[in-house]
Amino acid sequence: MTVLERPPTADSRPDQLPLRGWVVRSRRVSMRLDPRRFVVCVLLAAATVAVGCWSISVGDFPIPISDVIATVFGSGSEDAEFIVRTLRLPRAITGALVGLAFGISGAIFQSLARNPLASPDIIGFNSGAAVGAVFVIVILGGSSSQVAFGAVSGGVLTALLVFGLAIKGRGVQAYRLVLVGIGIGFAATAVVDYLITRAEIFDVQRAAVWLTGSLNGRSWDDVRTVGLALLVLTPLAVLMQRWLDRLELSDDVAAGLGVPVGRAKLALVLVGVALAALAVAAAGPIGFVAFVAGPIARRLVDTPGAALIPAGFTGALVTVAADLAARRVLAPTELPVGILTAVIGAPYLLWLLSRQGRTGAL
Repeated sequence: MTVLERPPTADSRPDQLPLRGWVVRSRRVSMRLDPRRFVVCVLLAAATVAVGCWSISVGDFPIPISDVIATVFGSGSEDAEFIVRTLRLPRAITGALVGLAFGISGAIFQSLARNPLASPDIIGFNSGAAVGAVFVIVILGGSSSQVAFGAVSGGVLTALLVFGLAIKGRGVQAYRLVLVGIGIGFAATAVVDYLITRAEIFDVQRAAVWLTGSLNGRSWDDVRTVGLALLVLTPLAVLMQRWLDRLELSDDVAAGLGVPVGRAKLALVLVGVALAALAVAAAGPIGFVAFVAGPIARRLVDTPGAALIPAGFTGALVTVAADLAARRVLAPTELPVGILTAVIGAPYLLWLLSRQGRTGAL
């Protein structure tokens, strides 16, 4: 039986903090529904759809947005059908799904490490996924599905290596995780460079385009790969949100509240790495999306804890908007989306490093 009840306010019980929203309870599951979080997600999703329609409408053959919407719902002209449904719509949907995966993954690791620097693109997980993918491209000449498997395998192995080296005493310290992850990331980049120097020219070109992080030429196969992964991994991340919120307090507090700390961390790491690695496999290592999505989402929903779903929608909007800007707004020729996200994210990283250094949180 499911019960919907209002959470306690500050006046109802003096020993409880005021909570926002409603609480849904059943025999095995208890979940709080936050109206502000819901509204933020709806607005971010609507903005992503609007920017995506704009992105689909512009190009060498511009199409009015009204015709784009009509074509998506199956009532467009034959030319519009090919341009929209075959060429541009898969690209826009892949960008949104990749951003969603990066956003959730970044929020998981930043909350787990209690440090905004601990996103998968900063601490080497994306670089490890790139090693696996480039190995499949250059050495095995694999298909897109094999590249996806290689990226996931490389990301998981890199994550286990980083966390294994970062463990000190009873847990993982945030600064050790960041430093070890950066070091492993540089080593992974060196491996990628070595693989490229040993490859044939065609494979070098294919790997180089992929490594910049690009949505060009994405097809419905990429949509299905990332979409199916999100259908499986996103509910798992949402179910583990409660563990994540308690782990963010401290390992001892989480253990006192009944969280199986070791198993919870392992499960969260595997889900976060799988999300980042599959996003890397679909569009390459697009930098800084996972890095900025989590902090922006926390500010939008006004919560100290991990805002996984808002972070996912933030990542989707950032990716789709950056792809549109890279294609048509900021340059006369099309640029890979990874170049623009790096231009945007690098100043934010420098600002965050200086702020962390001043406050002693680094």
